[in-house]
Amino acid sequence: MKYLFVVAHPDDETLGAGATIHKFVREGNQVAVAIMVSQVAARRDLSSTLSDDEAKAMAILGVHKVYHADFPNIKMNTVPHLELVQFIESCIDDWGAEIIYTHHPSDTNNDHAVTSYACQAASRLFQRKPGLPRLKQFVYMEVPSSTEWSFDTSSIRFSPNMFIEVGKEGVESKLKALSAYKGVMRPYPHPRSEEAITGLAAYRGVQAGCNYAEAFESVFFRT
Repeated sequence: MKYLFVVAHPDDETLGAGATIHKFVREGNQVAVAIMVSQVAARRDLSSTLSDDEAKAMAILGVHKVYHADFPNIKMNTVPHLELVQFIESCIDDWGAEIIYTHHPSDTNNDHAVTSYACQAASRLFQRKPGLPRLKQFVYMEVPSSTEWSFDTSSIRFSPNMFIEVGKEGVESKLKALSAYKGVMRPYPHPRSEEAITGLAAYRGVQAGCNYAEAFESVFFRT
């Protein structure tokens, strides 16, 4: 299976689905990541070695290919929607993606929400371009320190209906990949702390009756 994870920023793929990506790769699937904002200077919370950090994290998870755009950080809402959609479509086309994971549209981070809506539009590419694999699944993921801060009560918040068991090894790989991003991890009780990330995986596992899990919201599924 060919998976494409479309995220706003470097580290979002690991925060939202690092253990799952690691599992997919170990099971023999092919995984690509598309990053909408790749400017090092824009990420003040990360180090000047962001490109190297990202490469290390992707290697730890086993990601096969990474696509980079250069849209402005926390200003993606100023970019024409069509430009965002066309970049994602180019990734889908080149990778031959069958399953797409992206942000939940009610994330508080505006770049996350914009990425989600652009990804939704791009997911229909197979209907417009012959020869592409038909989309099999479209999935929202939760990104700690963003998804849980969904204040807009008029919108539908993240509601997990799909749990992927990752085990302790998956959580450890996720934490190792996150540690490659200098400046991302925080002391407990921050949601990007080792304790919080491990605790969330344990809680999602308990919800599903398995040994550690990452939770997702599957919004489209075709057999």
